[in-house]
Amino acid sequence: MSAIVVDTAARRLSAFGVHVPCELGRSGPIAAADKREGDGATPVGRWPIRAALLRPDRITPPIGWRLAWRWLRPADGWSDDAADPAYNRPVRHPHAFSAERLWREDGLYDAIVVLGHNDSPPSPAAGSAIFLHCADPGRSTEGCVAIGRDTLVALLGRLGPGDEIEIL
Repeated sequence: MSAIVVDTAARRLSAFGVHVPCELGRSGPIAAADKREGDGATPVGRWPIRAALLRPDRITPPIGWRLAWRWLRPADGWSDDAADPAYNRPVRHPHAFSAERLWREDGLYDAIVVLGHNDSPPSPAAGSAIFLHCADPGRSTEGCVAIGRDTLVALLGRLGPGDEIEIL
C-alpha cells in the first residue's frame, strides 16, 4: 500500500519520491467533519484511491496499469445535489438533479483519480466529487487536489489497489 501525501501548508504533493506543487480548494483545507457541499474546501484526512477516469481523446493509460479505471464519456457527471439519491456518485446527463459535468474542454478532468471521501455511504451535503485531477497552475479547485497533467499521468501508472491519499 502506497500513500500519496499532500502537505496543505506547503501546497505540495509527494508520492514515490517525487514532490510537486499542488492546487487545493479555494477555501483551503478543512477538517473532514466540517466539510460541506459547495464550501470550496479540501477535506483533511486519509482517503482510499477508488479508481481513475480518463478522457479517451486525450489520455493513454499506462501499460501494466493496476488501478481500476474507465473511459470518460461526454454524458458523464457526478451528483452534487444533497437531495439526489445518487449524491456523490457518478451519473449520466441529462440528470434530474444537479450534477457536475466531467467531460470538460479546459483539460482539468482529462485524468481524474476518484478519492473515497464521503462515499461509504455518502452523507448528504458533506461534500462530493473530491478528486485528484489535472491542475491549471495558480487556479484553486472547488475542494479537490490538482497537480500538473504530465505528473498525474506518470503517477497513475504507479498506483494500485489499496493505495491512499493523505491530506494533512
